[in-house]
Amino acid sequence: MTKQLVFIHGRSQQHKDSIALKAEWIDAFEKGLAKNNLPMPVTESDIRFPYYGQTLFDLVDGADNGDAADIIVRGTAQDDAQKAFFQAVFEELRERENIDETKLQAVAGAEVVQRGPLEWEWLQGILKAVDTYVPGASGASIALATSDVYQYMKNQVIHKTINDGVRKAITPGVQTVVVSHSLGTVVAYNLLNKDVQAKEWEIPLFVTLGSPLGVKAIRKTVRPIAHPACAVKWFNAMDERDIVALYPLDDDRFDVDPSIENKTDVDNPTPNRHGISGYLSDADVAAKIYAALTT
Repeated sequence: MTKQLVFIHGRSQQHKDSIALKAEWIDAFEKGLAKNNLPMPVTESDIRFPYYGQTLFDLVDGADNGDAADIIVRGTAQDDAQKAFFQAVFEELRERENIDETKLQAVAGAEVVQRGPLEWEWLQGILKAVDTYVPGASGASIALATSDVYQYMKNQVIHKTINDGVRKAITPGVQTVVVSHSLGTVVAYNLLNKDVQAKEWEIPLFVTLGSPLGVKAIRKTVRPIAHPACAVKWFNAMDERDIVALYPLDDDRFDVDPSIENKTDVDNPTPNRHGISGYLSDADVAAKIYAALTT
């Protein structure tokens, strides 16, 4: 039997046709292959695309992106644990992007800065500062991505529903390259590292693209940190301007054995530098996936 390829998507995929979405991923991968003069190494029937975008949307009350982001940014309907998670992620974002108190005061006001980071207005200010000071970035997108990771890790209904769907895409005993993006990297890592069926999986290469796993608050939710035993190699790629993927998965941020191979110079032309098409069409990313499927 030939090797199989599993694509695990990220957030904001609701109201989309899963067949068309799979075709978009394949098209982007083919563009990356073409840059290396390489053919598609597997047939379409050997490419699996577990689609959970609508399920995630429905399980988080079905608010469209704009409405959901507005709810998050206003700081309403959040429990204390979720608020603490947001505070940790946004503060790490603020530090990495050098959003000091002067910049924060300019967009949020002196009173907010004086009250300090335990207030929702402070967190809202960080997102406004991202919109103002980080070229091409979106504070709302950061809020949504952070919320989705939290919901996946903490809401057991969402967690189980997504895991059940993705698990079925990996065939025990079949060499399978797993390529994941954004929230999908958290889902994929969680399954490969912790799922009881993972011991039956054979993963020559695990690929994470635009992954937030290096963010401290997110890293804490997926502990214990380890190189999934079922994966022979792990390749991580990011555009350094992608503020969903704040950090590479290196020995400082994701210390595992064997170490993860990181590529940090992807030139992702999509909005927020985060879109999957800008990652899969990268020549080096495509070549890595090709090699794992053909050797």
